[in-house]
Amino acid sequence: MTHDHAGPRLPIPRGPVSAAVKAHLLDAGPLPRPEEVAVAGAYGDDLQLALYLCYELHYRGFAGVSPDHEWDPDLLRTRAALEHRFLTALRADTPVHDTVDDAIAELLVEPVDGDGVSHFLRDEGELWHLREYAAQRSLYHLKEADPHAWVLPRLAGRAKAAMAAVEFDEFGGGRAERVHARLFADLMTDLGLDTAYGRHLDVASAEMLATVNLMSLFGLHRSLRGALVGHFAAVEITSSPGSRRLAEAMRRTGAGPAAEHFYDEHVEADAVHEQVVRHEVIEGLLADEPHLASDVVFGIGATGYTEDRLAARLLGDWRAGRSSLRTPVSSDISFIS
Repeated sequence: MTHDHAGPRLPIPRGPVSAAVKAHLLDAGPLPRPEEVAVAGAYGDDLQLALYLCYELHYRGFAGVSPDHEWDPDLLRTRAALEHRFLTALRADTPVHDTVDDAIAELLVEPVDGDGVSHFLRDEGELWHLREYAAQRSLYHLKEADPHAWVLPRLAGRAKAAMAAVEFDEFGGGRAERVHARLFADLMTDLGLDTAYGRHLDVASAEMLATVNLMSLFGLHRSLRGALVGHFAAVEITSSPGSRRLAEAMRRTGAGPAAEHFYDEHVEADAVHEQVVRHEVIEGLLADEPHLASDVVFGIGATGYTEDRLAARLLGDWRAGRSSLRTPVSSDISFIS
């Protein structure tokens, strides 16, 4: 069995399930027992890291891990058990809206109290808060739009064409220097962070892992294509106002021009994307497959639920004067000198 040495290093396990998955990827031990998976917390560090390890095989893999593990039948069975725990919890915990229009209408209303993460960072965030936020978000933004690309072959006609147009923008409109993942790496450089793909996995919280795993879960299952469209809609609709506040936070703290540009770009681009996703992708999908409306609603709700959990973790830690990362910034985030 040949091993692929590209990709980030495997992370430190966070419990028996993730430890067993890591050992299996290194051909050094058995997969976790079903009873271990059954008792792992659905949103906890151990299960979420184990699921992340399984999903990352479909992106860039890990150093020293054979690419053959991507379609390892035994690992796929373990992944299915992890997914079942996660998806069952999400279906139980996600607020339910009656219609797609109701779910979207709620997204369009800005919170009156203004107590979200972007509000905190704009009004009182310091550079260390911005660095932590970027380190956490790098798990997604360094592969921005990749999970959503999986939905393209599962759409048709109007929805496919519109989704492809939005993804084309996300991937830089054909220009490598404008790919959004590259723009985020430039932001990280301004903030003095190591830009290597997967570098900050060990310090990211379980809540951050869950937000990324949600996209992969929806993206890798054709049966959840409606939920992935709902997820994408939630991200695009809420992105522009949040990005405006984050751009202001970058300017206020003097984070740097690339840090400002990343969010300025999203203010403009996502204001357009919102309209395309709402009126072309969602309406086009439901014109072809009206029975997917409840899945679109679930995707929107699950996105909000996981993002709210992440926000609670970040704000709870920051307002208490603590780091939101699993280990202190000074020892585990590599800064560029």
